[in-house]
Amino acid sequence: MAHLPRPTHSLLLILSFQICFSTIAFGSVFREEEFSEELLLKPLPDRKVLAHFHFETRAPSLSLSSSYGHHHHLFPKAIAQLVWKFRVKEMELSFTQGRWNYDHWGGFDPISSSNAKPPGVELWAVFDVPKHEIDASWKNLTHTLSGLFCASINFLESSTTYSAHEWSFRSSSSGLRYGTLPREAVCTENLTPWLKLLPCRDKAGLSSLMDRPSIYRGFYHSQRLRLTSSEFHSSGVESGIVLEQALTVVLQPNGHRASKTFSSETKLQPSWSLSSIFGRKVTGRCVLAKSSNVYLQLERGLVTELENLQKDSLITGPDYVGSEGLSNPGFELSVRPDRVFKEVNSLHRKSSSVLYEYSIERYSVSEPFDLGLRWKFPIVWSCPQAPLHASRFLMGSGNQRGIIAISFISTELREGFLGDNIGEGRCKLQVDIFQVVPWYIKVYYHTLRIFVDGQPQVVTNVVEKMHVSPSEDKVSPGVMELVLKFPCAVKSAALTLEFDKGFLHIDEYPPDANQGFDIPSAVIIFPNSQTSIHYLEDNSSNKSPMLSKFEEKSPVLSYTEVLLVPLTTPDFSMPYNVITITCTVFALYFGSLLNVLRRRVGEEERFLKDKAAKKAGRLSQLLSQLSAKLRGKEWEPTQSPSASSSFISSKLILKVLTVAGVAVVWQYYS
Repeated sequence: MAHLPRPTHSLLLILSFQICFSTIAFGSVFREEEFSEELLLKPLPDRKVLAHFHFETRAPSLSLSSSYGHHHHLFPKAIAQLVWKFRVKEMELSFTQGRWNYDHWGGFDPISSSNAKPPGVELWAVFDVPKHEIDASWKNLTHTLSGLFCASINFLESSTTYSAHEWSFRSSSSGLRYGTLPREAVCTENLTPWLKLLPCRDKAGLSSLMDRPSIYRGFYHSQRLRLTSSEFHSSGVESGIVLEQALTVVLQPNGHRASKTFSSETKLQPSWSLSSIFGRKVTGRCVLAKSSNVYLQLERGLVTELENLQKDSLITGPDYVGSEGLSNPGFELSVRPDRVFKEVNSLHRKSSSVLYEYSIERYSVSEPFDLGLRWKFPIVWSCPQAPLHASRFLMGSGNQRGIIAISFISTELREGFLGDNIGEGRCKLQVDIFQVVPWYIKVYYHTLRIFVDGQPQVVTNVVEKMHVSPSEDKVSPGVMELVLKFPCAVKSAALTLEFDKGFLHIDEYPPDANQGFDIPSAVIIFPNSQTSIHYLEDNSSNKSPMLSKFEEKSPVLSYTEVLLVPLTTPDFSMPYNVITITCTVFALYFGSLLNVLRRRVGEEERFLKDKAAKKAGRLSQLLSQLSAKLRGKEWEPTQSPSASSSFISSKLILKVLTVAGVAVVWQYYS
């Protein structure tokens, strides 16, 4: 047997050691990366169902493994490169179709505050770069996201579409930029790249339920991507990147079995299952997921009504609301839950919400998971609301001036949220308003007027803090940040701002200019009202990421309507008419000119033919002279065709010159 040379043997030994150490190192990195998938289902009071998908991917700090390169096992490489390229500390991107119904779907819970987004595209990001490099990083980020998600996010690169905040939106964040595209259409081209960021995509696990027709048939659809990075922090135990992907859909179940009415003229809630609302069943979990769970949440109001129904029915035993049984007086479940959680430390004194947990690990293709809920009696309940319901609208008429109005109406649900001293005079309800207005809407901020319970108020008595950045034509939008302090017993309030409508250049109008121009949604924040739901008393390490998010205290946040402002638009048909007439004149001119040039050749040919005819027709000329003498008349030679044709051609040339002169005059004065 031949022996290898000594240099080759040494080289193989070195390579084997490198492969061994790299495998160990990569294995440690792989073990630190985590992925989890969860689905929350919740019946809504208006006979609809809320489905909230939550995916979370965690990656360790790349600085700990920089010697092995930026390699990942579960975390999407495109997002990691984006973080390092533009030094993104925090970012959130949402694509939304429809508008969240705060009256029927709730406004005082973690889902409505964090996942209810304005229509279109919303993007905000915090950069860890010097102040003079923030705008450049923002523009590069918008172009990257535009290509990554097949959307028009690159339109946010212009300084007229994004803004910088001072303290209202993210008070603790510096270097933040915010932009929205209210008219951006959301379709499956945006959902497909979003799903490609998941380890199993939509081939396995809970993401396999995302049937495109079922999702886009819903009343509300919002896909969100939240990125949090601690890569650039000098200290911190939990260093790394966290990517959250959430899809919130409001669907209408088939109501064929819900046509039954009762004496109270209330219809029975439609029964539903996963296969009926999505058209598919869960055939197992994603093999790369650390945890895969499905939750069914019953809100506080629903639990209260079910408990009242149980008391009226005089039913006792293990099948009460919140137990692990399949049936109770109000509804029946098709699958027995693995665990049942009840809300703890609730601010509401009447009742607490209930959460049913289902683990997907024990289900497979042969035994798919298909959770169903069948109602037994009609139940009417309401979702928890924010302290004030906010809406925005336009006042005035004409294409010159207008008024932007924001109204607040009390929801009568402030008890337990604002403390026990609601009736006392020192109690104040704080409301933060953040509003961005395009530059062509010239808002006069000195015209701010505030009304409380229908009575005008002094601005300084209500406005505690105000920051205004007036718009600059074709450079930057107008930004208004307000901190309002209303009495806790307020029933209604409103504020108005006057504005003028600007003029745009003809090149700045969109193709559908007559439809109007959008003013992005205003952000309404209630900082003194915190949304959090606790289902577990102990801080166990195996707690689901979605439930951990529910436990985080965050202020109640809502968005107003998108306003549609009609601007003065030019008559886009006039350029068409001018172009048409000019082209017609030039066509006549050049057509006549070419006709004349063509006819000159024919005249020469006819002249040669006439000359040849004259030589051959001497006899006929003599005969004509003889006949004229016999008649006693004077003989006149016939006019040659060439002379007549030359006369005709001169008239034609005169016409052509006249048309050319008219065309020159028209072109000069038009």
